[in-house]
Formats: sequence, C-alpha cells, structure tokens
Amino acid sequence: MSGAGPVLLMVDDRPSTFTRYAARTLPEHLVLLRFEELRADLSEEHLRRTSHLPAFWVRAGEPLEREAERYRAWAAAELPAVPERFCNPSEPRQALAQRFAALAGLPHLTEQQVAWVRDKAAMKHRFRELGLRTAAFTRVREAAGITAFAAEHGWPLVLKPVDSFACVDTHRLDGPEALEGPEALSGLDLTARDWMVEEFLGGTEWEVCAVVHRGVVLDAWPSAMPCRPLDIVDGAMNANISVGTDEAPPVDLRSLLQTVVTGMDIDHGYAHMEFFLVDGELYAGEIGLRLAGCEIPANHGHAYGFDVFGATLDVYRGLAPDLSYRQRRCAGDLLLPLPGSGTVRRITPAEELLRVPGVVDAVLKVGVGDTVSARRASHNASGYVHVVGASIEEVERRMRDVLGAFVIDLAPVVDPVPAIDLAPVVDPVPVVDAAPVTGPAPAREGAR
Repeated sequence: MSGAGPVLLMVDDRPSTFTRYAARTLPEHLVLLRFEELRADLSEEHLRRTSHLPAFWVRAGEPLEREAERYRAWAAAELPAVPERFCNPSEPRQALAQRFAALAGLPHLTEQQVAWVRDKAAMKHRFRELGLRTAAFTRVREAAGITAFAAEHGWPLVLKPVDSFACVDTHRLDGPEALEGPEALSGLDLTARDWMVEEFLGGTEWEVCAVVHRGVVLDAWPSAMPCRPLDIVDGAMNANISVGTDEAPPVDLRSLLQTVVTGMDIDHGYAHMEFFLVDGELYAGEIGLRLAGCEIPANHGHAYGFDVFGATLDVYRGLAPDLSYRQRRCAGDLLLPLPGSGTVRRITPAEELLRVPGVVDAVLKVGVGDTVSARRASHNASGYVHVVGASIEEVERRMRDVLGAFVIDLAPVVDPVPAIDLAPVVDPVPVVDAAPVTGPAPAREGAR
C-alpha cells in the first residue's frame, strides 16, 4: 500500500479490522465520517484508538444537504488536505453514505448503482439482464404472495427483506405450515418493509471477493463455506475458508465478476459475491460493493500472503494495488460461538486457542464480566480465530478442534426487582442555577 496519494474520507459506523488497519497505516491521509445517530455503536475504546484522526459527525435530524455543506466548509478550513476519494465499508449505510458523498463532491455510487447492490430483487433482475442465471424470485407483501410463488416453484423457499444483510430476518420456509398460526414467520410484518421470496437452491454455495480498479477486476479470491449462512444462524459452524489452492471452484471467477462490474458500471472498490453450483450450473446469488463481512478479507491475506487491506485502501484511493502473492494455501475465519445472552462467567483465553495447530490469530470480543446479547445474524460471535492449512479439509478439521477447545459460560441476566421507596413524601426542593446534566455527545463542528 502506498502512503502517498489522495486523502480518503471513510465511513466509520462500527469498529472493524479494516477501520483499525486504515487508522494505523494512513494517519495523514484518512478522515472519518460518522453519524451522530449511530454514536452508541462506536465503543469508547474505538474512539480512543482513532482519536488521532480528524472525524466529521453528521448531525441527527439535520437535512443531509446542509450537513454536506457544513462538511465542505469544515474540510476546507480545518484539514491540511481536503479528501478527494471516498470509501464506504458499511452495508446498511450504503444509500445514506453514497448520497452524502455525492453532495460532498466525492466519487460515489449513483442511486441506480446503490439499488443494484442493496435491493436484492433489483440486483437479481440486473443479473438476469446481464445473462446470469439466478433462483426464481418475486417481491411479496402478504402471505398469499408466498403461497402463490410456492404453488409455481415448490417448497422450500427463502423469505428475506430486499435490503437485509448477514441473514438478518432471512428465513427458510419448508412448507405452508410456516405461514400458519400465531407464531408464523416470527410475527414478521410483510407490509412494514420491502420483502422478497425466492426458490431455495441446492448444490454448493461459494463466495468470491475481488478488488476493482478503473473498471477492471484485478483478481478474484474464492471462499468455501463449510456451512451455509442460513444454517449458521440456526447454530451451525460459522466459518469461511479462502481457497488459494487448486480446490477452487471450476469457474472463471474474474470473468464472472467482470460481467457484473461492467454491467453495473462500477469503477473501483471491493466486491464480494455469493454464487451456487447446482449440477454444474452456476447461479448468481448476491453481490455487495464493500468489504465482505466477518473476517473474510483477512482470510485472503493469510491464504495468498499479501496485504489485502492495503490493496483495498489503494483502489478506493484511485491507486493500483500491489497483488504480489508470497504463498498459496487455504485460510479461514472461524467465528467463536455466542450461544445466548447474559453475563460472561468463563471464556477460553485467546492464548489457549493459539495453541491449537493451525491457528495463527485469535481475537476475543468479550471477556469475563461482560454482558452480551446474542442475535440471529451470521456475524453473531464472541470472537474469532484465523486457521491455516494445506487444504479445505485440513482447515475445517482444525476449526472443529478449536470449537472442541473453546468454552463460553453465560449467567442469565435477571431483571432487577424494582426497589420500594420507603422515604417520606416531601415537597420537591427547587433547584437554583443548576447546570443541565448531559451525557457525552459528538462534537457539533466536525473534529473532536
């Protein structure tokens, strides 16, 4: 990665490995864009680690046009160099972030491009226009629409919001009984959001990542999935394995992604895509124009022996990345279980996990005494490890050894019984000249 070059404005809506890497390696060429309404998602530790960087806070409740104008004035007055490039690594913030970038005069995705990479129905329609095969699908707003689709395509089906990610609110429906009874669809309101239903595909599900520079897919890195995401959210092993060996799927992956990149007129960025191989036929799944979730990008760095995050930063800054690979092997991320909600009583230390053969990195996100909340999402985890090996099978076996060594014990959180106030009732005493009590808030005028 080049330390020279243009300054990058990057969305920072949650702590991530990529953000930490960028903050560490581009201290003079990075400005963070944060949203006041998401302040609770940024831990105090993350704010401390990135306190050396200028950060602009978009105020909650203000018109985005006004905030973009305020940003431009702030950048011109306060920064040594105004950002010329833009990066949004956040899936849920895609539409908001790209609109802000457009208003700020930075490279951005158009509204149509955002629809193609965020609205899964529009995405699959575009795939078909580009000649790619997809599962059958349709938008739905009521259970009758699901039933009608099943009558034509059969069960099982997959129901999801068109703008979901990480399998949040995504469900496999195995039959009409899923639509019946008071607990059907977990009480989902099909009129509150835009939903779609699609046929469930068998075969093998794969994932592939790529970096794009000036409209060209420079390389593509496939990942095997020991378990499907829809099985992961129901408790299956949560892992992805970057395949730098000849076990990669028999598909021209660069050509596949180039078809999509050209068809969506994408100039640069990190793309990741799921696809299925069913009886030798390829079905396009979904594509995202941002870093893949969990720790998948880091897998590629471990598998190929190169600086994957540096290469990603380069393409977002308009620079040609260095894709010189030093090795070829398999490397995967295993997300450590978070089986429920409660207070952590015991958890296997990272040092112990690093002693398992093949483990090259171990990170715990929670510790003893922490109160945690599990959720039904593919990124639900108490931490992660990176595991390397000579084959997919060896990496998966080593991952299962990690799971055999890992323990997390949670104590249930008991709602406290409201205390009974035994103090005598008295008239309130008026307070004179008291300062208002407020919690910490983001700086109102750009940098903190």
